[in-house]
Amino acid sequence: MLGEHTLVMGVLNVTPDSFSDGGKFFRLKDALSAALAMQRAGADILDVGAESTRPGSPGTSAVEELGRLLPVLQALRGRLKIPVSVDTQKASVAEAALGAGAQMVNDISGLKNDPRIAQVAARFGAPLILMHMRGTPRTMQKGPFAKNVVRDVISGLRKSAALARRAGVKKSQIILDPGIGFGKSFAQNYELLARLPELAKLGHALLVGTSRKAFLGATLSRDGKTLPANERIWGTAATVAASILNGAHIVRVHDVEEMAQVTRVTDGVLQGSSSRA
Repeated sequence: MLGEHTLVMGVLNVTPDSFSDGGKFFRLKDALSAALAMQRAGADILDVGAESTRPGSPGTSAVEELGRLLPVLQALRGRLKIPVSVDTQKASVAEAALGAGAQMVNDISGLKNDPRIAQVAARFGAPLILMHMRGTPRTMQKGPFAKNVVRDVISGLRKSAALARRAGVKKSQIILDPGIGFGKSFAQNYELLARLPELAKLGHALLVGTSRKAFLGATLSRDGKTLPANERIWGTAATVAASILNGAHIVRVHDVEEMAQVTRVTDGVLQGSSSRA
């Protein structure tokens, strides 16, 4: 149940071009194996995405996205005991995925790309994750960045949540994501993590995804070279712990086994501090 402990959402990209693991799980056999491994490693939710949202990515048609996504969902049905979230910006994809066994929708556009996603989520009674992003994946890191990032994120998420509510999504089913790395400068990502309690005042559960992101690679650069995505695990661990301590209910990660340990220990710190109150 949400709130009893921090939930770990494992990332499964069934794309040939994602920023951190592009092509690794593109074959159905590899995707199925990875999903079951994440469940064994401690994932509470599996987030399956069939469209890359890395900076500069051009987008994918609904037909191609479903061609990648549906075979995976069908293969997982009956074999996976944890809920599956579908990472999509298209209502048609969300509807087909929920019909094929997915139980949540994760919209990185916060209903900007296709507001009908909210109607689909409401009809299925599915939890809906709404993320904040300035621009699109193609343009988001070209700026200009917001002058006041916290105010910009709060304003955007408030609008997204209101759209979802008007479409019939229950308040308890809406989860908000500040969109770390999506149209923010490296410094703004850290500011958002530090000021997560201000986002919590919106009254919804919070999801935070920092896993392997570029701002960590820049912070941990060596000899002027950005640390590669697959070497950012310790930086990710630090931000996962910070996110939980500042109010995140769900953390979205690639390295499930390691981040499940980070999550359990950080939850222990929170429980210890509350028992002293």
